[in-house]
Amino acid sequence: MQMGILYKSAEEQFVTNVNYRLIGQTSRNICGELVPTKCVGIADGGDYVVELADNRKITCNLKKNANLRVIGLPPRFVYRFVGS
Repeated sequence: MQMGILYKSAEEQFVTNVNYRLIGQTSRNICGELVPTKCVGIADGGDYVVELADNRKITCNLKKNANLRVIGLPPRFVYRFVGS
């Protein structure tokens, strides 16, 4: 996984750093999965911007996919994104 940054879309306000991996890419869309590095509130389906390691910014919607619960630690979620 690579490191990126997650922002709220409207005002590009920093939310958290993320680990991400790209699943597919076409000339119009990019899709992938990301995991926040900190436990923060992320609205399911909200509009966000993911800044990739190569400094590209992807405007996307996030959908909660899976819970990475580890005993004794707060839950972390995997989010799927599709954007352009």
